[in-house]
Amino acid sequence: MATIYEVSALAGVSLSSVSRVLNDHEHVSKKTKQKVVAAMNELDYRPNTIARSLASNCSNSVGVLVSELHGPFFGAMLSTIELELRNAGKHAVITAGHSDEESEKKGLDFLIDRNCDALILHVDAISDEYLIKLSKGKTPFVILNRYISEIKDNCFYLNNELGGYLAAKHLIEQGHKDIAYISGPTTKQDTAERLVGHKKALTEAHISFKENLIYEGDYLTESGRDGFNSLIKNKATFTAVICSNDEMASGAMRGARDHKLLIPEQCSFIGFDNAFFTEYLYPQLTTINFPVNDMAKMSTLWILQNVYKQKEIKITNIFTPKLIERKSVLQK
Repeated sequence: MATIYEVSALAGVSLSSVSRVLNDHEHVSKKTKQKVVAAMNELDYRPNTIARSLASNCSNSVGVLVSELHGPFFGAMLSTIELELRNAGKHAVITAGHSDEESEKKGLDFLIDRNCDALILHVDAISDEYLIKLSKGKTPFVILNRYISEIKDNCFYLNNELGGYLAAKHLIEQGHKDIAYISGPTTKQDTAERLVGHKKALTEAHISFKENLIYEGDYLTESGRDGFNSLIKNKATFTAVICSNDEMASGAMRGARDHKLLIPEQCSFIGFDNAFFTEYLYPQLTTINFPVNDMAKMSTLWILQNVYKQKEIKITNIFTPKLIERKSVLQK
Protein backbone atom coordinates (compact mmCIF):
# COMPACT_ATOMS: atom_id res chain seq x y z
CA MET A 1 0.00 0.00 0.00
CA ALA A 2 1.37 3.38 -1.05
CA THR A 3 2.29 5.95 1.59
CA ILE A 4 2.11 9.73 1.73
CA TYR A 5 5.91 9.76 1.52
CA GLU A 6 5.82 7.99 -1.86
CA VAL A 7 3.18 10.43 -3.10
CA SER A 8 5.39 13.32 -2.02
CA ALA A 9 8.44 11.86 -3.78
CA LEU A 10 6.64 11.06 -7.04
CA ALA A 11 4.90 14.44 -7.18
CA GLY A 12 8.14 16.27 -6.32
CA VAL A 13 6.47 18.32 -3.58
CA SER A 14 6.78 18.51 0.21
CA LEU A 15 4.82 16.40 2.66
CA SER A 16 3.03 19.53 3.85
CA SER A 17 1.90 20.26 0.30
CA VAL A 18 0.45 16.75 -0.03
CA SER A 19 -1.31 17.22 3.32
CA ARG A 20 -2.82 20.52 2.21
CA VAL A 21 -4.17 18.88 -0.96
CA LEU A 22 -5.65 16.00 1.04
CA ASN A 23 -7.40 18.43 3.37
CA ASP A 24 -8.59 20.61 0.49
CA HIS A 25 -6.69 23.60 1.85
CA GLU A 26 -7.45 26.86 0.03
CA HIS A 27 -3.77 27.93 -0.18
CA VAL A 28 -2.66 25.31 -2.72
CA SER A 29 -1.76 26.18 -6.29
CA LYS A 30 -3.58 24.46 -9.12
CA LYS A 31 -0.28 23.11 -10.46
CA THR A 32 0.68 21.54 -7.11
CA LYS A 33 -2.76 19.98 -6.72
CA GLN A 34 -2.55 18.47 -10.21
CA LYS A 35 0.85 16.93 -9.42
CA VAL A 36 -0.35 15.43 -6.14
CA VAL A 37 -3.57 14.06 -7.61
CA ALA A 38 -1.67 12.51 -10.53
CA ALA A 39 0.82 10.85 -8.14
CA MET A 40 -2.02 9.54 -5.95
CA ASN A 41 -3.77 8.04 -8.97
CA GLU A 42 -0.58 6.44 -10.28
CA LEU A 43 0.24 4.91 -6.89
CA ASP A 44 -3.42 4.06 -6.14
CA TYR A 45 -2.96 5.93 -2.86
CA ARG A 46 -5.90 6.07 -0.48
CA PRO A 47 -5.62 8.36 2.56
CA ASN A 48 -6.27 6.93 6.01
CA THR A 49 -9.63 8.52 6.76
CA ILE A 50 -9.47 7.62 10.46
CA ALA A 51 -6.10 9.27 10.87
CA ARG A 52 -7.31 12.31 8.94
CA SER A 53 -10.41 12.63 11.13
CA LEU A 54 -8.31 12.46 14.29
CA ALA A 55 -5.94 15.09 12.95
CA SER A 56 -8.67 17.45 11.74
CA ASN A 57 -11.19 16.60 14.48
CA CYS A 58 -13.76 16.10 11.73
CA SER A 59 -14.79 12.73 10.27
CA ASN A 60 -17.46 14.09 7.90
CA SER A 61 -19.72 11.31 9.18
CA VAL A 62 -22.96 11.43 11.16
CA GLY A 63 -24.07 8.53 13.32
CA VAL A 64 -27.69 7.42 12.98
CA LEU A 65 -29.26 5.23 15.67
CA VAL A 66 -32.80 4.00 14.99
CA SER A 67 -35.14 1.54 16.68
CA GLU A 68 -35.26 -0.83 13.71
CA LEU A 69 -33.91 -1.12 10.18
CA HIS A 70 -36.95 -2.78 8.61
CA GLY A 71 -40.33 -1.39 7.60
CA PRO A 72 -41.53 1.56 5.50
CA PHE A 73 -41.31 4.11 8.34
CA PHE A 74 -37.63 3.60 9.07
CA GLY A 75 -36.84 3.01 5.41
CA ALA A 76 -38.20 6.46 4.54
CA MET A 77 -36.41 8.04 7.49
CA LEU A 78 -33.00 6.53 6.73
CA SER A 79 -33.25 7.16 3.00
CA THR A 80 -33.96 10.87 3.56
CA ILE A 81 -31.16 11.29 6.10
CA GLU A 82 -28.60 9.50 3.92
CA LEU A 83 -29.53 11.52 0.82
CA GLU A 84 -29.32 14.88 2.61
CA LEU A 85 -25.94 14.00 4.11
CA ARG A 86 -24.55 12.68 0.83
CA ASN A 87 -25.64 15.84 -1.01
CA ALA A 88 -23.68 17.81 1.60
CA GLY A 89 -20.57 15.66 1.19
CA LYS A 90 -21.11 13.77 4.45
CA HIS A 91 -21.69 10.12 5.26
CA ALA A 92 -24.14 8.25 7.46
CA VAL A 93 -23.03 5.51 9.87
CA ILE A 94 -26.16 3.53 10.76
CA THR A 95 -26.96 1.11 13.58
CA ALA A 96 -30.11 -0.11 15.38
CA GLY A 97 -31.06 -0.23 19.06
CA HIS A 98 -34.15 -2.48 18.78
CA SER A 99 -35.98 -0.50 21.50
CA ASP A 100 -33.77 -2.10 24.16
CA GLU A 101 -31.96 0.11 26.66
CA GLU A 102 -28.68 -1.82 26.67
CA SER A 103 -28.65 -2.12 22.87
CA GLU A 104 -29.37 1.58 22.44
CA LYS A 105 -26.55 2.53 24.80
CA LYS A 106 -24.15 0.19 22.98
CA GLY A 107 -25.21 1.77 19.69
CA LEU A 108 -24.49 5.23 21.07
CA ASP A 109 -21.05 4.13 22.30
CA PHE A 110 -20.31 2.56 18.91
CA LEU A 111 -21.12 5.76 17.02
CA ILE A 112 -19.26 8.05 19.43
CA ASP A 113 -16.20 5.76 19.40
CA ARG A 114 -16.21 5.97 15.59
CA ASN A 115 -15.62 9.71 15.97
CA CYS A 116 -18.92 10.70 14.36
CA ASP A 117 -19.26 14.48 14.22
CA ALA A 118 -22.91 14.35 15.34
CA LEU A 119 -25.74 11.90 15.98
CA ILE A 120 -29.33 11.51 14.79
CA LEU A 121 -31.27 9.39 17.29
CA HIS A 122 -34.60 7.57 17.19
CA VAL A 123 -34.51 5.84 20.58
CA ASP A 124 -37.25 4.51 22.86
CA ALA A 125 -35.68 2.78 25.85
CA ILE A 126 -33.00 5.26 26.94
CA SER A 127 -34.30 7.59 29.65
CA ASP A 128 -34.77 11.34 29.30
CA GLU A 129 -32.20 11.80 32.08
CA TYR A 130 -29.59 9.83 30.15
CA LEU A 131 -30.13 11.92 27.01
CA ILE A 132 -30.05 15.18 28.97
CA LYS A 133 -26.70 14.13 30.43
CA LEU A 134 -25.47 13.10 26.97
CA SER A 135 -26.34 16.56 25.65
CA LYS A 136 -23.64 18.01 27.92
CA GLY A 137 -20.97 15.90 26.20
CA LYS A 138 -18.82 16.69 23.16
CA THR A 139 -20.95 15.03 20.48
CA PRO A 140 -24.01 17.07 19.40
CA PHE A 141 -27.19 15.18 18.55
CA VAL A 142 -30.84 15.48 17.58
CA ILE A 143 -33.75 13.24 18.62
CA LEU A 144 -36.55 12.12 16.31
CA ASN A 145 -40.18 11.51 17.29
CA ARG A 146 -39.62 12.37 20.95
CA TYR A 147 -39.94 15.50 23.06
CA ILE A 148 -37.76 16.29 26.08
CA SER A 149 -38.39 19.79 27.44
CA GLU A 150 -34.84 20.29 28.79
CA ILE A 151 -33.35 19.79 25.31
CA LYS A 152 -36.37 20.78 23.22
CA ASP A 153 -34.31 22.56 20.56
CA ASN A 154 -32.70 19.21 19.73
CA CYS A 155 -36.04 17.40 19.43
CA PHE A 156 -37.97 16.87 16.18
CA TYR A 157 -41.36 15.37 16.85
CA LEU A 158 -44.91 14.85 15.67
CA ASN A 159 -48.01 16.06 17.49
CA ASN A 160 -48.98 12.45 18.15
CA GLU A 161 -51.85 13.37 20.45
CA LEU A 162 -53.47 15.32 17.62
CA GLY A 163 -52.98 12.35 15.30
CA GLY A 164 -54.78 10.00 17.69
CA TYR A 165 -57.54 12.57 18.10
CA LEU A 166 -58.04 13.04 14.35
CA ALA A 167 -58.41 9.30 13.73
CA ALA A 168 -61.06 8.79 16.41
CA LYS A 169 -62.88 12.03 15.55
CA HIS A 170 -63.19 10.98 11.91
CA LEU A 171 -64.78 7.66 12.82
CA ILE A 172 -67.16 9.36 15.27
CA GLU A 173 -68.19 11.85 12.57
CA GLN A 174 -68.98 8.89 10.32
CA GLY A 175 -71.37 7.54 12.94
CA HIS A 176 -69.14 4.96 14.70
CA LYS A 177 -69.43 4.61 18.47
CA ASP A 178 -67.96 1.18 19.14
CA ILE A 179 -64.33 1.73 18.14
CA ALA A 180 -61.60 -0.83 18.84
CA TYR A 181 -58.00 0.30 19.21
CA ILE A 182 -54.82 -1.64 18.45
CA SER A 183 -51.94 0.29 19.99
CA GLY A 184 -48.18 0.04 19.83
CA PRO A 185 -46.15 -0.78 22.96
CA THR A 186 -47.56 1.42 25.73
CA THR A 187 -44.03 2.12 27.02
CA LYS A 188 -43.34 4.21 23.91
CA GLN A 189 -43.99 7.93 24.09
CA ASP A 190 -45.71 8.15 20.71
CA THR A 191 -48.06 5.27 21.59
CA ALA A 192 -49.09 6.89 24.85
CA GLU A 193 -49.68 10.28 23.20
CA ARG A 194 -51.82 8.80 20.39
CA LEU A 195 -53.95 6.98 22.93
CA VAL A 196 -54.46 10.23 24.87
CA GLY A 197 -55.76 11.86 21.68
CA HIS A 198 -58.02 8.87 21.01
CA LYS A 199 -59.59 9.10 24.46
CA LYS A 200 -59.99 12.87 24.13
CA ALA A 201 -62.10 12.47 20.99
CA LEU A 202 -64.26 9.83 22.68
CA THR A 203 -64.76 12.04 25.73
CA GLU A 204 -65.81 15.01 23.58
CA ALA A 205 -68.44 12.80 21.92
CA HIS A 206 -69.62 11.43 25.29
CA ILE A 207 -68.49 7.91 24.35
CA SER A 208 -67.07 5.76 27.12
CA PHE A 209 -63.62 4.25 26.62
CA LYS A 210 -63.87 0.49 27.04
CA GLU A 211 -60.84 -1.53 28.13
CA ASN A 212 -62.08 -4.62 26.26
CA LEU A 213 -61.75 -2.68 22.99
CA ILE A 214 -57.99 -2.11 23.26
CA TYR A 215 -55.16 -4.48 22.33
CA GLU A 216 -51.46 -3.73 22.77
CA GLY A 217 -49.43 -4.63 19.69
CA ASP A 218 -45.79 -4.07 18.76
CA TYR A 219 -46.09 -1.99 15.56
CA LEU A 220 -45.44 -5.09 13.41
CA THR A 221 -47.93 -6.49 10.90
CA GLU A 222 -48.58 -9.78 12.67
CA SER A 223 -49.57 -8.06 15.91
CA GLY A 224 -52.33 -6.25 14.01
CA ARG A 225 -53.72 -9.59 12.91
CA ASP A 226 -53.28 -11.01 16.42
CA GLY A 227 -55.02 -7.98 17.86
CA PHE A 228 -58.03 -8.34 15.62
CA ASN A 229 -58.26 -12.07 16.37
CA SER A 230 -58.08 -11.31 20.09
CA LEU A 231 -60.92 -8.80 19.85
CA ILE A 232 -63.09 -11.35 18.06
CA LYS A 233 -62.15 -14.13 20.48
CA ASN A 234 -63.13 -11.95 23.45
CA LYS A 235 -66.48 -11.23 21.77
CA ALA A 236 -65.86 -7.48 21.69
CA THR A 237 -68.51 -5.50 19.82
CA PHE A 238 -67.12 -2.90 17.40
CA THR A 239 -67.76 -1.44 13.97
CA ALA A 240 -64.34 0.12 13.41
CA VAL A 241 -60.69 -0.38 14.33
CA ILE A 242 -57.97 2.25 14.75
CA CYS A 243 -54.39 0.99 14.57
CA SER A 244 -51.35 2.91 15.83
CA ASN A 245 -49.53 2.36 12.55
CA ASP A 246 -50.24 1.18 9.02
CA GLU A 247 -48.35 -2.09 9.35
CA MET A 248 -50.65 -3.23 12.15
CA ALA A 249 -53.66 -1.93 10.20
CA SER A 250 -52.74 -4.14 7.24
CA GLY A 251 -52.46 -7.10 9.60
CA ALA A 252 -55.79 -6.29 11.23
CA MET A 253 -57.46 -6.07 7.82
CA ARG A 254 -56.10 -9.53 7.05
CA GLY A 255 -57.59 -10.69 10.37
CA ALA A 256 -60.98 -9.29 9.37
CA ARG A 257 -60.87 -11.20 6.09
CA ASP A 258 -59.90 -14.37 7.96
CA HIS A 259 -63.24 -13.98 9.75
CA LYS A 260 -65.07 -13.37 6.44
CA LEU A 261 -65.84 -9.75 7.28
CA LEU A 262 -66.31 -7.19 4.52
CA ILE A 263 -64.23 -3.99 4.67
CA PRO A 264 -65.59 -1.37 5.22
CA GLU A 265 -69.17 -2.64 5.10
CA GLN A 266 -68.83 -4.71 8.28
CA CYS A 267 -65.69 -3.17 9.80
CA SER A 268 -63.93 0.11 9.07
CA PHE A 269 -60.19 0.69 9.54
CA ILE A 270 -57.86 3.64 10.10
CA GLY A 271 -54.06 3.42 10.24
CA PHE A 272 -51.28 5.84 11.15
CA ASP A 273 -48.16 6.96 9.20
CA ASN A 274 -49.44 7.04 5.59
CA ALA A 275 -46.88 4.45 4.51
CA PHE A 276 -46.43 4.03 0.76
CA PHE A 277 -48.34 0.72 0.65
CA THR A 278 -51.58 2.13 2.09
CA GLU A 279 -52.74 3.18 -1.38
CA TYR A 280 -52.26 -0.40 -2.61
CA LEU A 281 -54.28 -2.17 0.08
CA TYR A 282 -57.84 -3.19 -0.71
CA PRO A 283 -59.69 -1.11 0.07
CA GLN A 284 -57.22 1.75 0.16
CA LEU A 285 -56.48 2.58 3.79
CA THR A 286 -57.66 5.76 5.46
CA THR A 287 -54.76 6.87 7.65
CA ILE A 288 -53.03 9.70 9.51
CA ASN A 289 -50.14 11.21 7.62
CA PHE A 290 -46.84 11.28 9.52
CA PRO A 291 -44.46 13.55 7.55
CA VAL A 292 -41.44 11.41 8.43
CA ASN A 293 -39.46 12.56 5.38
CA ASP A 294 -39.88 16.21 6.38
CA MET A 295 -38.88 15.44 9.97
CA ALA A 296 -35.82 13.45 8.90
CA LYS A 297 -34.76 16.17 6.47
CA MET A 298 -35.18 18.96 9.02
CA SER A 299 -33.18 17.11 11.68
CA THR A 300 -30.38 16.52 9.16
CA LEU A 301 -30.37 20.17 8.12
CA TRP A 302 -30.06 21.08 11.80
CA ILE A 303 -26.86 18.99 11.92
CA LEU A 304 -25.52 20.56 8.72
CA GLN A 305 -26.24 24.06 10.03
CA ASN A 306 -25.10 23.72 13.63
CA VAL A 307 -22.23 21.26 13.28
CA TYR A 308 -20.86 21.88 9.79
CA LYS A 309 -21.82 25.59 9.63
CA GLN A 310 -23.55 25.29 6.29
CA LYS A 311 -26.22 27.67 5.03
CA GLU A 312 -28.69 28.69 7.72
CA ILE A 313 -32.38 27.85 7.36
CA LYS A 314 -35.46 28.26 9.52
CA ILE A 315 -35.68 25.19 11.76
CA THR A 316 -39.05 23.55 12.47
CA ASN A 317 -39.17 21.19 15.46
CA ILE A 318 -42.81 20.11 15.65
CA PHE A 319 -44.77 18.53 12.80
CA THR A 320 -48.52 18.28 12.29
CA PRO A 321 -50.39 15.08 11.35
CA LYS A 322 -53.18 15.11 8.77
CA LEU A 323 -56.09 12.80 8.06
CA ILE A 324 -55.87 11.07 4.67
CA GLU A 325 -59.33 9.86 3.66
CA ARG A 326 -59.51 6.81 1.41
CA LYS A 327 -61.88 3.85 1.12
CA SER A 328 -61.57 1.85 4.36
CA VAL A 329 -64.13 3.79 6.44
CA LEU A 330 -67.91 3.40 5.97
CA GLN A 331 -70.33 6.14 6.93
CA LYS A 332 -73.00 4.60 9.12
